[in-house]
Amino acid sequence: MKRFFVGLAVALASITLHAQGNVYYRDGINRGDPQQKRVCLVFTAADKADGADAIIGALHDADVKGGFFFTGQFYEMFPEVIQRLLDEGHYVGSHSYGHLLYCPWEDNDKLLVTREEFVADMEKSYAQLAGFGITKESAPFFIPPYEYYNETICKWAREMGLQVINFTPGTGTNADYTYPAMKSYRSSADIFQKIRECEASDPNGLNGHFMLIHFGTVPERTDKFYDHLPELIAELREKGYEFVGVREMLGL
Repeated sequence: MKRFFVGLAVALASITLHAQGNVYYRDGINRGDPQQKRVCLVFTAADKADGADAIIGALHDADVKGGFFFTGQFYEMFPEVIQRLLDEGHYVGSHSYGHLLYCPWEDNDKLLVTREEFVADMEKSYAQLAGFGITKESAPFFIPPYEYYNETICKWAREMGLQVINFTPGTGTNADYTYPAMKSYRSSADIFQKIRECEASDPNGLNGHFMLIHFGTVPERTDKFYDHLPELIAELREKGYEFVGVREMLGL
């Protein structure tokens, strides 16, 4: 039991509320101001875009601006999707170039990449973004591959003029990539239930949440959570939440 409380103290010590109200975990921002009843939808992808029409259409119809974070390879594969998102006025940024795993799953205090490898991969990513007029200055916030990082990654990012951001834990929307053969499978109904439980159990509800949804998933998952975006937006708006873009959420 003592070991549990020591571990909990260490974990809590690494969560910091900064002057802007943003919540930092391991030097990456994973929540906006918990006092503001706002939600930001963010989307990541490495090589799948099957959700493009459903997602772009739902956000357009609801007049919601999202944040989209793609690998350099995605930019090469789906340039027309990138242009559609830019034309709609969404934040479009980096998810690295090669979708590298920065840290071992069993210990993210360690590293699987060198600083040189990290910088080279990020430079290659922004070289792809440049073809769409996107620069580090216009898109300095990025979500790391696998949404997995540590303080060293954040330090290297800051040295490049970038800031790591990530989804807010609790709602389980990031499990929308799972499919029935996986032990960790979560249906869309399961995810909706988890969102409601998270909102009810957190004293600040979903205030400041970055809610991550994958831009595409494997064919084995026929129950696509992104198809439920209209329902999600309507339900949260009815509860008084405002949907804002990445920059507005961060206030940076």
